[in-house]
Amino acid sequence: MKNIIIPILFIATGIFITGCTKDFDPQITGVLSPINFPETEADFEAYAMDCYKPFGSKWGYPGVEWETMFFSPEYSHLSMNDLCGDQFLEFTNWGGLWEGFSIADFTFLRQQGQGSHYEKVRFITRMTKILEDLDQTTVLSPEKRDQLTGEVRMARGWTMFFLLHMYGPVPVILDPALIGTDAEADQTRPSEEFLANAITADLQYAADHLPVAPDQYGRFNKGLALGTLMRHYLMQNEWGNAEAVGRQLLEMGYSLVADYASLFRTATERNSETIWAVSCDVNASGDNLEGNFNAWSYYCYPNNMPGIKTGEGWGPGVGVFTVPWEYYDTFDDNDARKALLIPEWTTKNGQLKNRDNYPGAVVRKYPDEDGPQYQGNDIVVLRYADVLLMLAEAINQTAGPTVEAVNLVNEIRNRAGIDDLGAADTASKEAFNDALLRERGWELYFEGFRRWDLVRFGKWPDALIAAGKNPGPSHLFPVPQYAIDVSNGTLTQTPGY
Repeated sequence: MKNIIIPILFIATGIFITGCTKDFDPQITGVLSPINFPETEADFEAYAMDCYKPFGSKWGYPGVEWETMFFSPEYSHLSMNDLCGDQFLEFTNWGGLWEGFSIADFTFLRQQGQGSHYEKVRFITRMTKILEDLDQTTVLSPEKRDQLTGEVRMARGWTMFFLLHMYGPVPVILDPALIGTDAEADQTRPSEEFLANAITADLQYAADHLPVAPDQYGRFNKGLALGTLMRHYLMQNEWGNAEAVGRQLLEMGYSLVADYASLFRTATERNSETIWAVSCDVNASGDNLEGNFNAWSYYCYPNNMPGIKTGEGWGPGVGVFTVPWEYYDTFDDNDARKALLIPEWTTKNGQLKNRDNYPGAVVRKYPDEDGPQYQGNDIVVLRYADVLLMLAEAINQTAGPTVEAVNLVNEIRNRAGIDDLGAADTASKEAFNDALLRERGWELYFEGFRRWDLVRFGKWPDALIAAGKNPGPSHLFPVPQYAIDVSNGTLTQTPGY
């Protein structure tokens, strides 16, 4: 059984910790009174672990309503950032969020209830309270306090990053003195500068205090904090800061693995390239009281395509995540990354499927090689190849296509088995920028970055229109109407909606 981290579920005044783990083993403490909890170092360890709740992969967890995690199978980073992009076909068979995200018109999110990601503004308040309690206790050593505070600030900063790039600036409570006061009712949006500075402060603290290699696999680490901070700087056009952070990551001992496909297979998921991944348990079912699980093959395979082990997919006639032939054909034929897209297969009834009778290539980035029901492949969230491409981007924005920046990209291309960039790709800052976006698409498809990348590179919505989609009014999401209705006029809708 894997060494996995299980987020804690707080219910009313009690704390229930369940799960399957080896290295990182939270203690089952039963129902506790807030009068005497937390008191000991072990109590504070358990208390702080609530920060991991949004960063797993399960069907969801009971919050204000049933809520999903950022890396859950549904309403996740892949549907919010990749399905809506130019790399995947529209998927209308299930309607709802699948159709809304796939057509890149997010207007439907206005009607969401309290299961929306917008409710994670409450999580920010929760983390602010935990941080206050960590700061005031005398039972923790300075080292332990710094470590737990680093984990909680990593979670708070990362959540604010997600929310900023979903809804724009959202109201957050970062001062514990405001908790439980009228300030909670004031839903006035802060400036983007305010929220961006808060994200920077949290992620930088986390980078300064988290270990490079935690004792328990699955906990936040220094590389994750730096990589998230680097992406944050890029999204804010702070190229020099992004480059400085990228250079720190270059010195941390990460390296590209030789075999691209091995990054996504259970047997080789712990390696020199993966900086942080959601650790998944092959025996988990997606229940919020169990470990994380990987169900992505079911969303990639159509329901008439036999799986390797876990069975055929769920997409009726076509996979939810299907790569159009036009995008598939942009890959070099010798590109090892293309090999994880299946252009031809046979149905369970013996019918051959290919580009003559199927709309696109099937994604098999996470091969279903284990079971019994779902997969155990860890879900990759940040890896070194992404860092190299981000660093090349930052360098290009300040100095143009330098030899160093071009070599960073070529290192990734050579690992994939294809030639160096051509002269036309490096002839100017603009040409290299376009080459970088293409390379990010080939290297990082189905890893949850495409919407952010298209926005940052100035290609949203043009790239979607070129792919045959008709995107909605904004790359940002609308705030659910219920939140506006209860805000007494203080919360404004996302522009465009």
